[in-house]
Amino acid sequence: MTGVLITVISTLMLMLGYFLMLYSAVGFIQDKRFFSSAPKENLDAIQDKEERFRGAHAVGWCIALVALLLFIGAFVLAIWDGARNGFGALRFFLRFITMLYAMEIYDILFFDWYLLCHSNFFIHFYPELKGVDRSGFFGYNWKEHIMHFLIYIPVCAVLALGLGVLLW
Repeated sequence: MTGVLITVISTLMLMLGYFLMLYSAVGFIQDKRFFSSAPKENLDAIQDKEERFRGAHAVGWCIALVALLLFIGAFVLAIWDGARNGFGALRFFLRFITMLYAMEIYDILFFDWYLLCHSNFFIHFYPELKGVDRSGFFGYNWKEHIMHFLIYIPVCAVLALGLGVLLW
């Protein structure tokens, strides 16, 4: 049971880190270079922004650093617990693939479906998006998601095999 709980906690850490990374880029750093995966209609409508307030970029980079630490911490926790409990390569693979697939599903459902298509999250920070029709955005990046699902398999396999050999 502890293994499942650690996997869930690590996955939630990834999800929180992923949200904080988005929040830092959209809400504070506000550099269009971070939005390369956004729908073309959004990119065309977004204006280059000055800092929302003095120090906003610094706040954004601090939030991004916390997000990065959450990503690293999630994998450190998952690896530490696996090593402590004698995980082999297969159990590490299953843990990592579960974490990354759950994060990708979170991206699809929360970021793409909810934040992009059904909330005012982006409009709050970029009022110029108010007139852009968002109804057809869901699924605009389906090829990217499929690529992630496929790439995660060998990445998790290599990581798990490496840990399996290292800890054996």
